Amino acid sequence: MNADDRLRYSRLIAIENIGREGVEKLNNATVLVVGCGALGSMAAMQLAASGVGRIRIVDFDTIDLSNLQRQFFFTSDETGKGKAEMLAQRMSNLNPNVTVEVHNSLFCEKNARNLISGCDFVVEATDNPDSMTTVDRICGEMGVRCVLAGVSDFSGQVMTCLPGKRRYSDIFPQIEEGGVLPCSLNGVAGPAAAVAASIEAAEAIKSIAGITPLLSDKMLVFDLLDLSFDLIET
Repeated sequence: MNADDRLRYSRLIAIENIGREGVEKLNNATVLVVGCGALGSMAAMQLAASGVGRIRIVDFDTIDLSNLQRQFFFTSDETGKGKAEMLAQRMSNLNPNVTVEVHNSLFCEKNARNLISGCDFVVEATDNPDSMTTVDRICGEMGVRCVLAGVSDFSGQVMTCLPGKRRYSDIFPQIEEGGVLPCSLNGVAGPAAAVAASIEAAEAIKSIAGITPLLSDKMLVFDLLDLSFDLIET
């Protein structure tokens, strides 16, 4: 770690549970972020800022004007451009030490194992039941830790799945294929998405740095309307 790195990560190094050793673990880690929308863009930027050495981002979608109310790293003149490509530029500008792998594709059964292979952690950030189920199942099969989140209105939920522990599919076993409610129909407040994404990023950072406890065998449910935060044992 050179002088610039020590300065860049000085506030992380100052955290007792992270320190220099934790930052070096982050620098050597690979994280997959599935989705580059409200959840994924926020989580990916926080992971890049924290020095995760290699971040794979996957999203097939383009920027729409309706996204900008909750997807803060895109601009009005970038509508129609690919989310993954634009987000990668922001991440590299924020921290040029991070290697960003761009996968401009739909995360699905066919490519899931290749995308997850070699990763230390997976952030599922599509708020899409099909994607969440696929990430949960394949991460379980491959023994890779993952975090999943969903948001609606001013509320959200986050849970982390570890090998051998309770999984998303144990809590929501009846999701049918194609059961996706797009954001164009499902209202989402920007602050709710930012909170959920920040918790996802924190779980990834904690897992890589070896910090416990994680949101394993439990789900965090919050509502910014009444400022309630509840941990539900699963």
